[in-house]
Amino acid sequence: MGAAARARGLGGALLRRREASVALMIVALVVFLTFANEFFLTPRNLLNVGRQGSVVAIVALGQALVIISRGLDLSVGSVIGLSAVISAWVARATGGQELALLAGLGTGALVGAVNGGLFTRLNINPFIATLGTLSIARGIALLITGGIPISYSGGVAGFLGAERIYTVPVSLILMLVLAVLFHVFASRTRIGRNIYAVGDNPTAARLAGIDVEGTRMLVFILCGMLAGLGGIILAGNLASANPDLGRGYELDVIAAVILGGTALSGGRGSIHGVVLGALLMALLSNAFVLLGLSAHWQVVSKGLVIIMAVGIDGIRRGRED
Repeated sequence: MGAAARARGLGGALLRRREASVALMIVALVVFLTFANEFFLTPRNLLNVGRQGSVVAIVALGQALVIISRGLDLSVGSVIGLSAVISAWVARATGGQELALLAGLGTGALVGAVNGGLFTRLNINPFIATLGTLSIARGIALLITGGIPISYSGGVAGFLGAERIYTVPVSLILMLVLAVLFHVFASRTRIGRNIYAVGDNPTAARLAGIDVEGTRMLVFILCGMLAGLGGIILAGNLASANPDLGRGYELDVIAAVILGGTALSGGRGSIHGVVLGALLMALLSNAFVLLGLSAHWQVVSKGLVIIMAVGIDGIRRGRED
């Protein structure tokens, strides 16, 4: 009886974790697709799912830190496109692939700094501030290119976006490495603990001597840099930097973060939950392809997933309160 009670207690504790619901959905979807389509469990398809979800997961790592600190960045989709365009333009103008990589990352960091400054210095609601920079960043990308994609093949971008190491996409390996690093950063460092403290109670964090504005500025810059990296990966995979690249990615990224258990109210969330959320989004996209369903239904499903994720978060907060 003692062992059974402990097992029930452990099971209950696991189910109460915020990541449990998305893990159960992933298991259910995997089981369903295994029986629904014979190609689902093939190594090629599974690696393709990992590659598709890698960019969403990479950008979601930064978005998670922003949301944990009680912020929100709606501009990540446009930053993906702008960073890809700037990186490709620099590569074409200078021929320096390393310089092009730095230009893409720097573009993302710059937009992140602008977002953070609008939030922390001008006290503009991050939803409104990043909604504005979403439009500005996309417009700048269109102005630079005239709406015409820039060829971007080979080099660092091609390696990150299209190459494989022992059949495993480089972008998937990079995502896993970044997930481990961000997990250590968020849970094992003083700055990471400060991020959670700021999101949980900004006033108490300030009284404890934490630089609330500096912490929030940092997470916005990190989010922008990761969006820039995502843009370079996508452009390298397509061998082209399209100014429309990343359009709609902000929805996938936010859905992955919230599905992974990060609270919209701030102060709570985990990196491994974010990876699970991104995996679920990739599996849903893969399911529509394998089952031959209309891509329009995929757009509907993303909206339903976001509503469900926010609803689950609201129910949890109500129970905790």
